[in-house]
Amino acid sequence: MLKGIWLVFALPTLFAASTGPSDAQPKYSPGASDSEIRIGNTMPYSGPASAYASIGTAEAAYFRMINDQGGINGRKITFVSYDDAYSPPKTMEQTRRLVENDEVLLVFSALGTPTNTAVQKYLNQKKVPQLFVGSGASKWGDPSHFPWTMGLAPTYWSEGRVFARYILENFPNGKIAVLWQNDDAGREQLQSVKSGLGARAGMIIASESYEVTEPTVDTHVVSLRASGADIMISMSSPKAAAQAIKKVAELGWKPTYFQSSSSASISAVLRPAGLGNAKGLISTAFMKGSSDPTWKNDPEMLRWRAFMDRFYPEGDRESGNNVAGYVAAQVLVQVLRQCGEDLTRENVMRQATNLRDFRAEMLIPGITISTSPSDYFPIKRLELIKFDGERYQPVGRLVDVSAERRE
Repeated sequence: MLKGIWLVFALPTLFAASTGPSDAQPKYSPGASDSEIRIGNTMPYSGPASAYASIGTAEAAYFRMINDQGGINGRKITFVSYDDAYSPPKTMEQTRRLVENDEVLLVFSALGTPTNTAVQKYLNQKKVPQLFVGSGASKWGDPSHFPWTMGLAPTYWSEGRVFARYILENFPNGKIAVLWQNDDAGREQLQSVKSGLGARAGMIIASESYEVTEPTVDTHVVSLRASGADIMISMSSPKAAAQAIKKVAELGWKPTYFQSSSSASISAVLRPAGLGNAKGLISTAFMKGSSDPTWKNDPEMLRWRAFMDRFYPEGDRESGNNVAGYVAAQVLVQVLRQCGEDLTRENVMRQATNLRDFRAEMLIPGITISTSPSDYFPIKRLELIKFDGERYQPVGRLVDVSAERRE
């Protein structure tokens, strides 16, 4: 298990930089030089959220691939990734180490809502970019208060409201039970469903929270079933999600089942729970599922598999985490490419807030990435999907969530 490791790769660009006259003088902040771009990261390589750790390893592999292609304007990336064990105090310790000792240019794709919350004020006070946070919390899109912080994935708020809208349209007389993780992310997810239901929020007749450290959520599921609900919404981590799906089936309960996208992987969640038990489950997606037969022969999927074969051969080819890391790393490379010879922290944020319909491979067709100085929500479309026992099938058209902002 990784405890804290320097991951150093030469990072060539996939694009030709065009930033002005060839004799323009480079500009640097700490973490950048003529030969290097130093990027910081924290990941739960251990602890209760270690299921997400391979995101960081996939990102490191992507940078290794870019290294083989020649570097961003001849510069190497030094990717410094430390274990925070999903502990906010540890995240603060490791983030200070990244900024004050390792002198990284920016912090990239650090995972978790409570962990990133712990360092958000610090990084903004230091004016260090906190880019493409590994969490769907809405707080990463607040440029008026935290101009140095930006998320990447669609927000939990958006997803919860999409679920609510679908329920109102298709199950207007339904009775809803909600399982949610007892932290800021879980509270946002629960409130988003209530907000989406609006005057019909009374449709939620039962709600159970669980701690991420609990060994099982079975007792919570039993309580939810006893409420008489016929709709189940599970806003949960992968282990809890699989346990809940399995327990619902064991109880003979047959609610219409909604699962948050962060824990809807076929390989990591549905298969351990039993594919038959998960049949009919509804979720959302913005990336192609590597374990979904729908994309088996898709050209981007084939390129992703070739990348895994060469640069991350020990990685799980059915893990959505390894797709997530691949996508996030592409977006960071695009931002650094746009920076050209101005590798200051100010210009990093300037370029991060000026992405224009950037198409990262492995996003669902029709989904691109756009930002502006007043819009810190890069991905604005989702696809509702339903599991048929083998693969996910789309439910209608892509859903535009650009207007779904937390009040």
